[in-house]
Amino acid sequence: QVQLVESGGGLVMAGGSLRLSCAASGRTFSGYVMGWFRQAPGKERDFVAAISWSDGRTRYVDSVKGRFTISRDNAQNTVLLQMNSLKPEDTAVYYCAASYLTLNWGTPKEYQYWGQGTQVTVSS
Repeated sequence: QVQLVESGGGLVMAGGSLRLSCAASGRTFSGYVMGWFRQAPGKERDFVAAISWSDGRTRYVDSVKGRFTISRDNAQNTVLLQMNSLKPEDTAVYYCAASYLTLNWGTPKEYQYWGQGTQVTVSS
């Protein structure tokens, strides 16, 4: 059974940094895309970043380019999201997700597996 467990969220002041971690288990993830999404209260779940488990290709939403970095540690089966220069508008619950062979990296419905989410709050 696939499990995705996020950690690393918290409260930080604007301009600060956080590193989110997603521990993946239950299968090998070759061929999967691992994504980070976020959802603010009253809003839809939005794409943040994704990485190909096999070759490390990455994609980002424009609003986080240059500030966030997604990476994976194949040996630890972990996906990381390093978030720098955080802004109050980054406040949301952040979810890790896994999708098999999708071409639509930014579409939540393409992802078969989801973690429980971790809260990120950025104060101004």
